[in-house]
Amino acid sequence: MDAFFAAIEERNRPKLKGMPIVVGADPEGGKGRGVVSTANYKAREYGIRSAIPIGEAWEKSEAARKAGKPAAVFIGGSYGDYGKVSANIYEIVRKHVEQIERASIDEMYMDLSFAGSYEKAIEICDAIKEEIREQEKLTCSIGIGPNKLVAKIASDRKKPDGLVVVEEKEVQDFLDPLSVRVIPGIGPKAEVELQKLNIKAISDLRKVSLETLRAHFGKWGGEMWRKARGISDSPVEESHETKSVSKQETFHKDLLDPVELTGVLKKLAHDTFGALKEDGFSGFRTLTLAVRFKGFDTKTVRHTFKNTQSDAHTLEFEAIKLFLPFLDKRRNERARPIRLLGVRLEKLT
Repeated sequence: MDAFFAAIEERNRPKLKGMPIVVGADPEGGKGRGVVSTANYKAREYGIRSAIPIGEAWEKSEAARKAGKPAAVFIGGSYGDYGKVSANIYEIVRKHVEQIERASIDEMYMDLSFAGSYEKAIEICDAIKEEIREQEKLTCSIGIGPNKLVAKIASDRKKPDGLVVVEEKEVQDFLDPLSVRVIPGIGPKAEVELQKLNIKAISDLRKVSLETLRAHFGKWGGEMWRKARGISDSPVEESHETKSVSKQETFHKDLLDPVELTGVLKKLAHDTFGALKEDGFSGFRTLTLAVRFKGFDTKTVRHTFKNTQSDAHTLEFEAIKLFLPFLDKRRNERARPIRLLGVRLEKLT
């Protein structure tokens, strides 16, 4: 879907049509906490992107306003409504395609091998796009390719409302000029490391030997080598087993008080355990704690138990034990205040 949350808000509030829209935390005049969930394409012209700090988004909006452009409209979001619209879109796609994998609330993969040809696949996708436009008054972008990797990259090439087709014989010509960042899994840190090897485009990455990539990146180096060639055998899977349950809290102001922080962590532990039960699981084996400092430097620590844990008090005790080093010089030498805590449970039973 194209700028999904923001597009729904614009659809539901006609007065916002054509305005830059940002869905996320309250910016509080530049002092707000949290991040941007979604920015529509007008807001993206200001440099506002999903996952950037909401305060930074507000500053970019203010800069645009001072330059004579409309200020961005910041909206808290109606996440229940977004889920309903997502379900409606799924049902539209289901009419046309049997095998579907939901990647997230606004993205899915469709197995179109039953179509028998790219021409027929295009017809199906055109019909899906038109039905979504008619019924939900929203646009989506679709990529068609010989596998999930190529289709995913193609779907991002002509947003919004795009349809990009890449046949098997065209894969390398399509990928080569693109930045390595379009490859799923290559983020800012990996991009910096690749640039040290003078690798910027996928064509550059393809020239590097498998052995060199493995020497620098381990197992992930092998995956890079494959993806640079458009190789992927990941199937479209109808349903995914839930792999983790998590909760996090961003503080209104940075904290360093041990009593406040451990109080928040206890509540997070109990909330996460409650979510575990709500999702139909009885226990977990891996606990991960995320700690974000001022400046968005985030550290994670985890502990995997020998046996499945199914007790909220055990979770609380172990979470605090993982957290304590962040209150002293063991993991926080400069006594930096903390802006976010998160708890994630994995290896669920």
